[in-house]
Amino acid sequence: MKVDVLLGLQWGDEGKGKVVDVLTPRYDAVARFQGGPNAGHTLEFEGKKYVLRSIPSGIFQHGQINIIGNGVVLDPVLFKQEAEELEKSGVDLRSILRISKKVHLITPTHRLLDAANEKAKGGKKIGTTGKGIGPTYTDKISRNGLRLGDAFHNFDEKYNALKAMHMARLASLDSTPEAEQLATLEDTWMDAIEYLKGFDIVDSEFLINGLLKEGKSVLCEGAQGTLLDIDFGSYPFVTSSNTISSGACSGLGVAPNKIGEVFGIFKAYCTRVGSGPFPTELFDATGKRIRDLGHEYGAVTGRERRCGWIDLVALKYTIMLNGVTQLIMMKSDVLDGFDEIKACTAYKIGDTVTTQFPYSIEEDIEPVYTTLPGWKTDMTGMQSEDEFPTEFKNYIEFLEKELETPITIVSIGPDRKQTIERTKK
Repeated sequence: MKVDVLLGLQWGDEGKGKVVDVLTPRYDAVARFQGGPNAGHTLEFEGKKYVLRSIPSGIFQHGQINIIGNGVVLDPVLFKQEAEELEKSGVDLRSILRISKKVHLITPTHRLLDAANEKAKGGKKIGTTGKGIGPTYTDKISRNGLRLGDAFHNFDEKYNALKAMHMARLASLDSTPEAEQLATLEDTWMDAIEYLKGFDIVDSEFLINGLLKEGKSVLCEGAQGTLLDIDFGSYPFVTSSNTISSGACSGLGVAPNKIGEVFGIFKAYCTRVGSGPFPTELFDATGKRIRDLGHEYGAVTGRERRCGWIDLVALKYTIMLNGVTQLIMMKSDVLDGFDEIKACTAYKIGDTVTTQFPYSIEEDIEPVYTTLPGWKTDMTGMQSEDEFPTEFKNYIEFLEKELETPITIVSIGPDRKQTIERTKK
């Protein structure tokens, strides 16, 4: 058996949680392979809405194993809050969730450092969510990190060494916290560590490879989006991990030859949260209309998302990087009422027109658009692709031709039932 990978192809917020929830019944296990608790995956079904931060989106289905892999950075306090909310709603979390010993822990001082670092950047802020994710990955790479498995091995000594290093850094940034404030944060954090220790903490690389050896199927869930990848995204306005499909190998301990299908998720338009360049961003009434119709506000932070037309130059690039085999288009219904739809098919940079994603998109880029007629039809109640209006079918065919990859699933609303699987040609 091979693992299938599901990830976002834009700047995150593509709707990965919903699709994982829809696909989970076909798999024996779902594993999250990178990212931190800023990644809010929203799921809606049976009239209820759930937001997941660190826990995989497969927990609501039929008892599949859900795994938080080693590539994830975990905030014990936020995890405890999330887990307790799920247990209150009836999810038997302890029986289905496994957590890697090798996940790195976000400490209270990581969060304080995140805020202090952003403040120090002044007008050049990255636009982080302040969850301590960047500093935690920094410590991981510099070999100073604290892992969940350390909770069973000289934990106090390792924690205090890391805290001392952080306090020196905070002092240099003139951001030393009050002793009472830090003590309160630490008490809450240590309580959450004890809560975490009540879950099944495992060598997840052996667990996943063992499942594959037994002939079991595994779906790997990514967070954020490809354009936020630390190596290939719009650097430096990126996240701190590899969000592309190869990140599943390092984030879960599976070999490259074990990857099967790669599901690439994108919106029928484009959004971005926080700072950073965005070539197709709309600053007019159309952009505001997309934001309002799409309820484009962060699931965890509530931050307003920037909106624009779909960018096919960027999508071709991310499809290439991930080896995408199937495309999944989300939020098609948001564009139901538009007279015309635009798609960026090239960039004009100075006197040059290119379809290749450039080294830096901070340059003065003018999008070259192709305009297509809108479908002017409410699709939210449709049950199959046969009901799609001709103009929408033409939009799908146009995208498939440009992207050279089949669109096999189309989402026409937030509920899991509003998901149309297309016939493969």
